Amino acid sequence: MILSIDSIEFSYNSRKILSNITCKVRRGEVVSILGVNGAGKSTLLKCINRILKPIRGTILIENQDIQNMDGNDIAKKMGYVPQKSNGNYMTVFDSVLLGRKPHIKWDITDHDIKITHEILKMLKFEEYSLRYTNELSSGELQKVIIARALVQEPQIFLLDEPTSNLDLKNQLEVMKIIRDISCNKNIASIVAMHDLNTALMYSDRFIMLKDREIFAEGGKEVIEPENIRKVYGVDVHIKEINGIPVVVPKR
Repeated sequence: MILSIDSIEFSYNSRKILSNITCKVRRGEVVSILGVNGAGKSTLLKCINRILKPIRGTILIENQDIQNMDGNDIAKKMGYVPQKSNGNYMTVFDSVLLGRKPHIKWDITDHDIKITHEILKMLKFEEYSLRYTNELSSGELQKVIIARALVQEPQIFLLDEPTSNLDLKNQLEVMKIIRDISCNKNIASIVAMHDLNTALMYSDRFIMLKDREIFAEGGKEVIEPENIRKVYGVDVHIKEINGIPVVVPKR
């Protein structure tokens, strides 16, 4: 296991957000964290990345406690894509190159430049290299933020609602990028998601949060009508199209 989470609890002041969160994540898999707004999906990602510090419990990366790691080492191990990002007066290439910061000791090297070119090529984004990020669409900017996280060469990829505010085409493109990168580079990707059908298309496993705890965890078998009703308060049918389960709300 690349990531082990054991009995994590987190509170904002006296309001408990997460309680007794325990799970493991393997290399090469995409894990979707699901639940209603306020269920703690974003908070869990931030605890994993040590942006927030749990009040108890442990998070291990390859058996190393993240509380004993410095920020630079964590940045080398984990790439984080937040919910919202804004463009600025910086080129796409330079913005992506910033992701190499944890690896840079004195100055930018040829290796840093090479990796940045490779990631932009992999994302089919080379032609945007000299565009300024404040000129990009939401979908284009999202790809820049993903590229910046990838040039860190992470072993764990954390994404907080990466398809929010994107049109259907860009949603599918972004999730396919995440899927392909996880398989090809053997990276563990953990994605906070709202769209159950998109999650079902691209994820290997699912963690459903409810009332601050893990309500259900597993493969596609846990995305079933009774669990969805209890977690989301919505009655649904599950249909299968081309071998992929599809969630259809009842009218």
